[in-house]
Amino acid sequence: MAAAPAPALELVHRTCPLCEAKCGLTVEVERETRRVHTVRGDPQDPFSEGYLCPKGYGLKGLFEDPDRLRRPLRRDRASGRWSEIGWDEAFDLVTARLRAVRETHGADAIAAYLGNPTAHDGLSAFYTGGFLRALGSRWRFSATSVDQLPKAVSSALLFGSSGAFAIPDVDRTDYFLVLGANPLASNGSLMTAPDMPERLRRLRARGGKLVVVDPRRSETARIADRHLFLRPGSDALFLFALVHVLFEEGLVRLGALEGQVNGVEAVRELAREFAPETVAAATGVAPEAVRTVARELAAAERAVCYGRIGTCTQEFGTLASWLVDVVNVLTGNLDRPGGALWPRPATSPAHPKPRRRGSLPYARWRSRVRGLPEFAGELPVAALAEEIDTPGPKGEGVRALVTLAGNPVLSTPNGARLAEAFARLDFMVSIDIYLNETTRFADVILPPTTHLERENYDLVFHGVSVRNTTKWSQAAFAPEPGAMHQWDILLELTARLGGVSAQVVDDLVLDHFLGQTVGAEGTACPDVTKEEAKAILAAETGARGPQRIVDLLLRTGPWGDRFRGEKNGPGGTDGLSLAALRAHPHGIDLGAMEPRLAEVVATESGKVELAHPLVVADVARLRAALDARRPDTGAGRMVLIGRRHLRSNNSWMHNLPALAKGPDRCTLLVSPEDAARLGLADGGRAKVRSRVGSVEAPVVVSDEMMPGVVSLPHGFGHAVEGVRLSVAARHAGVCSNLLADETLLDALSGNAVLNGIPVEVSAA
Repeated sequence: MAAAPAPALELVHRTCPLCEAKCGLTVEVERETRRVHTVRGDPQDPFSEGYLCPKGYGLKGLFEDPDRLRRPLRRDRASGRWSEIGWDEAFDLVTARLRAVRETHGADAIAAYLGNPTAHDGLSAFYTGGFLRALGSRWRFSATSVDQLPKAVSSALLFGSSGAFAIPDVDRTDYFLVLGANPLASNGSLMTAPDMPERLRRLRARGGKLVVVDPRRSETARIADRHLFLRPGSDALFLFALVHVLFEEGLVRLGALEGQVNGVEAVRELAREFAPETVAAATGVAPEAVRTVARELAAAERAVCYGRIGTCTQEFGTLASWLVDVVNVLTGNLDRPGGALWPRPATSPAHPKPRRRGSLPYARWRSRVRGLPEFAGELPVAALAEEIDTPGPKGEGVRALVTLAGNPVLSTPNGARLAEAFARLDFMVSIDIYLNETTRFADVILPPTTHLERENYDLVFHGVSVRNTTKWSQAAFAPEPGAMHQWDILLELTARLGGVSAQVVDDLVLDHFLGQTVGAEGTACPDVTKEEAKAILAAETGARGPQRIVDLLLRTGPWGDRFRGEKNGPGGTDGLSLAALRAHPHGIDLGAMEPRLAEVVATESGKVELAHPLVVADVARLRAALDARRPDTGAGRMVLIGRRHLRSNNSWMHNLPALAKGPDRCTLLVSPEDAARLGLADGGRAKVRSRVGSVEAPVVVSDEMMPGVVSLPHGFGHAVEGVRLSVAARHAGVCSNLLADETLLDALSGNAVLNGIPVEVSAA
């Protein structure tokens, strides 16, 4: 008997969704048997050119993971047992319980938390806002306030838009100054740049210089031309010292920015008190080293200053983020090739006209317990636990919670208190693929499809990319029968909470985008009616779903076909549409970033505002803290920082065998000087204690650490009962956020302090 033919292998091309780098993937699959054979880098991807870090292969493990949830789960509170239920039952239960809380206690008794992975699911992004509005609550939290919130606030103050992140033009710069970032491990963050090793090699090959300022000699610092140790939390002092030298030595050169910037003299006055000699004891950086960097920055033909997670998650995160852009402005490197520029995403408006800001989306309301400020519709997540466990005089407080693709028990400050608060909730629902340290408290878990079962478009990361590109990610498999995409789940919940059909909600979302793009003067397609556009979109992509919106935004974007077949594509090729993008499965290169300051700045004056009153006022806090930043290492006192590893980004990645294997990565890095002083031995164990908690971790003695500073990675701490993470449990590690103090914040933004946490370290 002849053997049955082997199932056909197919190649699927998509973008890796596991970090910000957007590496192109080629996934070899058997669709018939739903098997993933391998995941490789796509050499034809014009952006990543075949590069792929270890995380990409993790998609195979994620798709196959037996721990991954595939059907809704309901928890019986009395027994703690979980049982699978149908989608209709799950939606009915969630809708009824959320309505009951809202009707009894008011809409603000419901809180929502959005995790980091939501940024990687571009199609769901169209429906997230509508779902949050359907909840009706102002109590919204996200991973933003343990990540980039200071950069969003400083961008709003400088440029009038919280999303106006100026991106380093790393491919053309001659001088790359990096603070609080490790792009060799992250492949860029708020700087989408696959294959950073090659990009930095090219920088050096063209005679450029890489300078890294960090409390740890990181992977990036090891290959730098110069590495300067900097005490955690003192980035703003170091940057102010640079600004001081630029003014003192007459090195300020605005260049093409002349006449487009307000507040230069005000910044000169603010920097006057922060001479390198004045801040040296607090920063740990020698004055002459600061002056050398300032002179090199000013002398370089093309230079850029870049700060990331270390500059954000600290006591003066907004000031540090602001000063990064101030340095680029004063050296004439903002909005300049080789400096810091703004990308032009293919889905952005074709003819952008910045809306002049009337008022800043800041402190329009405040948290109930501590009065922390709202920004762009969100409150700092450091306030979440207290909003649950601190009742008001009339019973006020959060009683129900919705989490979306997040694990705040591991990723936000004082996770122990947060876990206790979650246990007190009247009701909790989680949209998540795992029963993890956070979702174990949910009453219902709604699991969406995994990445390989859904299409995607990277709305967020095309907007922070070092080069303009566009790409549609294909699905490798159809969803399993009965499975739902995340956007399906959000759409259904929104519809049920609003008492309408999902199609009605879907059409309302599309109508919103149609109103911005067609049928009116000033839009990209004034001669195309909404009805005509909707008919074309339906014919191309179907009568429902986010693909219609992506198609619309591509057609009306800078390179779109305007629904008329116009040749607006790169090099005069056919204009973009979703069909055109599908025909280029490896993606399309749209060229280098170009100056576009006038299109971006949305301040009331139409100029870059260097000296917003909120920043000026916060400088006084920095000045007052200057003496307090001097090191104190008596009796085991140290400061704790985090660190990133190439194999990790989110906590759930620790459950993927390909990413969890290898040596233990959850270790405490300690300098040789501190190890000798504290009696710590390489391979031994140390106890680390803060105001809010303590952990024990294995010790690695390393001269890559600055004396007085220790480091633990984030995202670990899986030795918890009631979760289904079998691989992660074998590599449990300890959670550094058990040490993070929810009372330590960047006062201006409310971002949590995760770098520079005061701790005491002793031998265990």
